[in-house]
Amino acid sequence: MNKIENIDSARRLARAIISDVALYNREKVESGIKNDDIFDVLQDELEEGRQHFFSRVAPELEPEVIFDLAVVDVLIKRAGKIESSIW
Repeated sequence: MNKIENIDSARRLARAIISDVALYNREKVESGIKNDDIFDVLQDELEEGRQHFFSRVAPELEPEVIFDLAVVDVLIKRAGKIESSIW
């Protein structure tokens, strides 16, 4: 399988993966934001998504940066409506 070499395609894939993690783990996201342990609560899910993303994206695109930015943009920013002491 060819790896994604287009930065926009890689960003879309990262956002899609993180959106799926958030969608299928709503209770964990809410709990993780409220208790300020979102990365601990979703560790397995995020790692699985990260590995899938890395397997699909060319290393020259710096997939770790793209994925981490997607986590913030999709998972954390969208959770801004959840009450938490972190904001």
